[in-house]
Amino acid sequence: MDAHVAIPGSKSLTNRYLVLAALSEAPVVIANPLQARDTELMRQALCALGVSIEERVDGETVTWIVTPRPLHGARINCGLAGTVMRFIPPLVALANGESVLDGDPQARLRPMTPIVDALRQLDVPVATASDALPLRIQGAHRRHGGSVRIDASASSQFVSALLLAGARFEGGIDIYHDGGALPSMPHIAMTIDLLRQAGVIVHEAPNHWRVEPGSIQQANVTVEPDLSNAGPFLAAAMVTHGCVHIPFWPVSTTQPGREFVRIFELMGAQCVFHQQNSAACGVLELTGPEKIRGIDMNFHDVGELVPTVAAVACFADSPSALRDIGQLRGHETDRLAALCTEISKLGCEAHIVGDDLVIEPANCHNKVMHAAHLESYADHRMATFAAIVGLRVPGVSVNNIETTSKTLPNFVELWEGMLR
Repeated sequence: MDAHVAIPGSKSLTNRYLVLAALSEAPVVIANPLQARDTELMRQALCALGVSIEERVDGETVTWIVTPRPLHGARINCGLAGTVMRFIPPLVALANGESVLDGDPQARLRPMTPIVDALRQLDVPVATASDALPLRIQGAHRRHGGSVRIDASASSQFVSALLLAGARFEGGIDIYHDGGALPSMPHIAMTIDLLRQAGVIVHEAPNHWRVEPGSIQQANVTVEPDLSNAGPFLAAAMVTHGCVHIPFWPVSTTQPGREFVRIFELMGAQCVFHQQNSAACGVLELTGPEKIRGIDMNFHDVGELVPTVAAVACFADSPSALRDIGQLRGHETDRLAALCTEISKLGCEAHIVGDDLVIEPANCHNKVMHAAHLESYADHRMATFAAIVGLRVPGVSVNNIETTSKTLPNFVELWEGMLR
């Protein structure tokens, strides 16, 4: 296999740019936005609150023109999008009137207590039966802001949500994290980087962030490719000893998906970056190894990469330990339990040890991986996990591959194109 795969825009960046544009002082043009369920849910939520988002298409180029307007209360469908259910509540606190947020049945199981606690500490009325969706929030155009203490150890999105809206509170916001280690710190770094690019003053200290009040001056932007979504295609090269080229890979980025290069090199890949003159991006070329090495690594900051790495680890010549990933229990599904179950179906051995996932490939026990029907759990990362495994194990199938539309609506088309 030798393929070139163009990856659509980043979900994390697209939804953060949308929120900042909605709170900005002037219209913002967002080029190359990800067009997927999660970003469409964010776009619909902002439009319901009064923001204007116009789509323009010129050939294969898509742009969104976001025109901020005074926010008003609305009914918001969060689907199963963590960024929507966590980022929108601080915005509706600034909207005039009452808003109701709800989502898919699985969304009602996802943690929301930290954002509910934070809003109540900011004197925002929130009604909820169990600190989870559905939420009923009474908003007002003027909010003083202040200091909040939350336990965000379940998701960095709680911190990012408050950071994104903090400048629009009259006194700004001080955010203190009281709890265990914060997961996915690169996503907080991404949020702060985007805020500073938009002219917002953010102070950082260990487990403490201060957002100064002021205007948001979001500039026109082009969204980077989603490097986490590039993972399954890079993994395809890993498990087939093939070669995949990913164009427009950024020279410098805050996306956690950049770590795939380091991880897969540790597992035996050869990676070459071809920079395009002085451009801020280039082409990443990854060639998979003849033999895959197992890995023992802490994934606390890059937990979203775990299902993809776990798929590759099933074919390694030694066991792997993917450590400190307890936060995966609170994703679209309990990914720790899901991965353990689905890996075991294939003839490998998988164990959860505390917050670690230990994978023992079948060949370590003189066994051969065998066909199985795998569950996606309505989780896009579990669906792509199955697709990777299916490249090497004949007869593997997965239910509901369409769940990949959550972040990559043309996954099947891209996957089939790669294989051709």
